[in-house]
Amino acid sequence: MDPDRAFNAIANSRRRRVLLSLSQSHGATTAGDLAVEIAAIENAIDPSRIGSNERTSVYISLTQAHLEKLDQSGAIAYDDRSKTVTPTDATEPLAEYIRRLQTACYKPDSEESR
Repeated sequence: MDPDRAFNAIANSRRRRVLLSLSQSHGATTAGDLAVEIAAIENAIDPSRIGSNERTSVYISLTQAHLEKLDQSGAIAYDDRSKTVTPTDATEPLAEYIRRLQTACYKPDSEESR
């Protein structure tokens, strides 16, 4: 994948979360399931406690912008009709890059307050 396309694909936190989720699931998932998972992460609560408003907000964002952008870059395969999201050959390398960046940039809370 062209570096500019890769950087564009991972420029948004929701797109990064989609890639990380797909790399861990090793298979197809739905936009609805991704919306629940991402809403839970963003709200720091258990997925079973996600309300309709939180889920809907993320779902709309994913289906109207982020999944299409990831599909166009080749990072995922997205079927707009069935709202199914499937990893591609580029998903895991991008997810690994995201994990490495997270590790390299991680600072414990005590260091951030200094």
